[in-house]
Amino acid sequence: MKLNILVLPGDGIGTEVTREAVRVLRRVAEKYGHELSLAEGLLGGIAIHRTGSPIPEETARLAAEADATLLGAVGLPEFDNAPPSQRPERGLLGIRKVLGVFANLRPVRAYETLLDSSPLKNERVRGTDMIIVRELTGGIYYGTPRGIEGSGPEERAVNTMAYTRAEIERIARMAFELARQRRRKLSSVDKSNVLECSQLWRRVVAGLSAEYPDVELEHVLVDNCAMQLVLNPTRFDVVLTENMFGDILSDEGAVLAGSIGMLPSASIGPKRPSGAWVGLYEPVHGSAPDIAGQDRANPFGAIGSVAAMLEYSFGLKEEAAAVQRAMDAVLASGRVTADLKPKGAPCSTSEAGSAVCEAI
Repeated sequence: MKLNILVLPGDGIGTEVTREAVRVLRRVAEKYGHELSLAEGLLGGIAIHRTGSPIPEETARLAAEADATLLGAVGLPEFDNAPPSQRPERGLLGIRKVLGVFANLRPVRAYETLLDSSPLKNERVRGTDMIIVRELTGGIYYGTPRGIEGSGPEERAVNTMAYTRAEIERIARMAFELARQRRRKLSSVDKSNVLECSQLWRRVVAGLSAEYPDVELEHVLVDNCAMQLVLNPTRFDVVLTENMFGDILSDEGAVLAGSIGMLPSASIGPKRPSGAWVGLYEPVHGSAPDIAGQDRANPFGAIGSVAAMLEYSFGLKEEAAAVQRAMDAVLASGRVTADLKPKGAPCSTSEAGSAVCEAI
C-alpha cells in the first residue's frame, strides 16, 4: 500500500518526537512491504518566522493532497502576546479547517508498568481505558461574535459558544459507533444545568440513543466528570463532549496515563472514496520549549499517534497493533524517558524511539 503522508514537525520538541514517529513509520513500511511517501511542511511558530503566516498556503496545499498528516506540536513563548492571527496556535486551527476534521479522539490508558508514574494511587488508576471524543469545529473557539472592544473600565471581551443540531449529531454518531466497538458505554458530558447550548447537546444525544439500543448512555455534568476522572476513572469507556470541555478533560486524562507525553490523538474528518478517514495525528502535549533540543522529550505520544494513523486513515489494523505491542514491550522493559520515572537511568528521545523500532 502507498502511504502518502504530510509531516509537520512544528515547534519545540515537536521536531524531536516527530523524528522518532517517522522512524517508526519507516520501520513499519519496511516490515510490512508498504511504500512510504513523505512530504514535510511548516506550521506554527517556525512557519511565522519563515513565511509570516502560521499556516502557509504551501502547507495547506500539501495537507489537502496527503492521505494523512502527522503533526509534532506548535507554540513558542515569544508569540504569547501576539494578536490571535499571528500566534502559532492559529496554524493548528487552520490545518484542522483545511482538512475538515470534526472529531478529536484521545485514548487514555493506564499502562500497568507506569502506574507508579501517576500521582494518583495505583488502585485508583489501574484498569483505566477510555477514549475521549471531542468535537472540533464548533463551540466557543469558533463562535461569533468574538473579540475585545472599548477601553478603560468599559473594555470588554466577548466569546460565543454555539452549536447546530447537525454538528452535534455528527460527533455523537461517531461516539456511539466507537462505543459499539468497545465496552458499549457512552458518557455524554455537558453543562445543561446552566447553558442552553448544552441543553440542545443533551437533547440531541438522547434522541440519537434510540438508534443505538445496545449502547448504554449516561449524561454527566462537566464539573462532575472532571471529579470522576480523578475519583473513579475506570467507570468511563467512551466520553463524548464539546470542544472546550474536551480540551480541558483530555489534558486531565494525562494524569491517569502518568505523563502527558504518553497521550496520542487523532483528529478525524470525512471519509475519502476509499473508505479511509481523513486524519490529522498528533501527540496531546505542547511544544515544551524549556526542554527542546535536549533529546529528553517523551516520544510515545507521537508514536501512538502513528498507530492511530495506520488504523484510521489506512485501515492497517495489524500494523497499528504491532506498533502498540512494541510500545507495551518497551514500556515494560523500563527503557523510557525521565518523565516516566524509570527505576534506572532514563532514555533519551532517540533511544526510546530506537527501542520501539527494534521491538517492531
